[in-house]
Amino acid sequence: MPVSTLTSFSAEETGAIGRDLAGRLGRGDCVALFGELGSGKTCLVQGICNGLQVTGPVTSPTFILVHEYRGRVQDGVLPVYHFDLYRLGGPEELIDLGWDDYLDSGGICLVEWADRADGLLPPHTIAVKIDAPERDVRTFKLTYGE
Repeated sequence: MPVSTLTSFSAEETGAIGRDLAGRLGRGDCVALFGELGSGKTCLVQGICNGLQVTGPVTSPTFILVHEYRGRVQDGVLPVYHFDLYRLGGPEELIDLGWDDYLDSGGICLVEWADRADGLLPPHTIAVKIDAPERDVRTFKLTYGE
């Protein structure tokens, strides 16, 4: 599995990393974000959504688990599903939410707190592990699945 590591020193740089990652995404992709509270997961998602030409505000769906956006790619409209699993009661709750339908929709799934998905992420998932060793420093380790 290919791995790359990137470092950001500001929210703007984190957004740029997200925009760059968006250019590599296509229909059916899943991006799993792992990191502590305040590590930059939502900021990275905002950059990805910006790169996918999502219009309107991109905010963390903490209390409803998923926000649905409309992005654009070369071949038209692209659904973008932004999950925040922080308050997930367990993997069965994600299944009840229609997880498999989201994965099979041909859209892109962006999953914050992905460790709570407990084995439900598809094998082709792009895992992004975020470390925040200092106040304005973020390290992003991207591992590309199958």
